[in-house]
Amino acid sequence: MKRIALVAALAAAFAAPVFAQSSVTVYGRLNTSIERQKAGDESRTVLQNNASRLGFKGSEDLGGGLKANFMIEHRFNVDDGKTSGDAFWSGDSWVGLSGNFGAVRLGRQTSALYYATADYVSLHNHDTGSSSDALYAYNSRNQNKLSYITPSLGGLTGEVQYSLHEGASEDGEKLANQWELALNFDQGPLHLGGGYSKNDDLKVFAVRALYELGAFTFGGYYERDKFDDEKRNNFRLSGMYTLGASEFHLNVGVAGDLGDLDDTGAKQFTVGYNYNLSKRTKLFAFYTKLANDEAGIYGVGADNANAAPDDFSSFAVGLRHNF
Repeated sequence: MKRIALVAALAAAFAAPVFAQSSVTVYGRLNTSIERQKAGDESRTVLQNNASRLGFKGSEDLGGGLKANFMIEHRFNVDDGKTSGDAFWSGDSWVGLSGNFGAVRLGRQTSALYYATADYVSLHNHDTGSSSDALYAYNSRNQNKLSYITPSLGGLTGEVQYSLHEGASEDGEKLANQWELALNFDQGPLHLGGGYSKNDDLKVFAVRALYELGAFTFGGYYERDKFDDEKRNNFRLSGMYTLGASEFHLNVGVAGDLGDLDDTGAKQFTVGYNYNLSKRTKLFAFYTKLANDEAGIYGVGADNANAAPDDFSSFAVGLRHNF
């Protein structure tokens, strides 16, 4: 028995450094709200899922500053566990390498331009659920994507993403290659971002700024997109004021007419309140409204209750827990 114990102890001693070089983290978010929603002339009360998720991420130290990294994330509905996106791993799902050269990733990845602009200024509920940004031109295919992220240079980082044209579109045509470039700059209370993307005939340019001033945070983005010969301007402003465990939020977005098509714009605003029970758990409430012009075409996100181009509003009370 002593010999077996000695062998086990030696095995553990040699194995410990190996395991110390690898790490896997389980994380997630449960985000659910009770809402009274109105879409057009119809009203209803719903239990709204707000992009709840379960994920795994990790890295292995390969030596010499080189690491292997991965991330897989499942998006699901809290009430029934069903997939809320177009795939089981409908969040990011990639594998890559990182080192002094930066990082390379292969797989399904969220738009770098979106993260650098619209997502960054959505302060009240992580741009999820019925109050998500309905006006932003999300110009990216997340799957089949290659990306390169530069090292930080004085707070400046860059990312290039390229989506391969695997598969075909709904009309059977071959998908075009899609690429995008995003830059982010962080220096103390100042946070800047922006970039450009091209997906076939749709081109998007966007910039973002956010500034922290004591208890106040101010942010906004401007987006210019072009589809064929039709151009559109879109902007959003957001603000947050913190007082103890409380957060007070306000954001307003305005989309202009699409090219020469009159009355095709829309407006959206949200006023919200968050109470931090802990660093990981929040109670929240908000009122949001999306108002289309006479020929407006906007609806809230695909995972939400209203995907039609009707005026939409919702009063919500919810609970968000990160783990």
